[in-house]
Amino acid sequence: MSQVSVTIDGKSYRMACDPGQEEHLTELASRFDRYVGHLKGSFGEIGDLRLTVMAGIMVMDELAELQQRVQGLESEMDSLRRTRDDALQKADSADMHLLERLSGVAGKIEAIAAKMS
Repeated sequence: MSQVSVTIDGKSYRMACDPGQEEHLTELASRFDRYVGHLKGSFGEIGDLRLTVMAGIMVMDELAELQQRVQGLESEMDSLRRTRDDALQKADSADMHLLERLSGVAGKIEAIAAKMS
């Protein structure tokens, strides 16, 4: 386990993380600190615990919105895949029909050529 020191609301916290994840954890802590700083700027000193809870709720709200967007995009992708699959199936059917017609025409041309010989 690796360890990294992060700062949130001016206080340092030592945290453990998987090796190679130090920079990621530092960035997450920095982002969370911005939430805390925003709330502190809006509401003033209302207590560390309350600020942390409010920031956590803001993060969860953002996560919920992003999850809804992902679900919407996944639904849209499914719809596009179905549309694509339907179009490919229609194209395959049209190709088969055209191939049958061309084979029929080729057969007629060969029959006419045979009669002319």
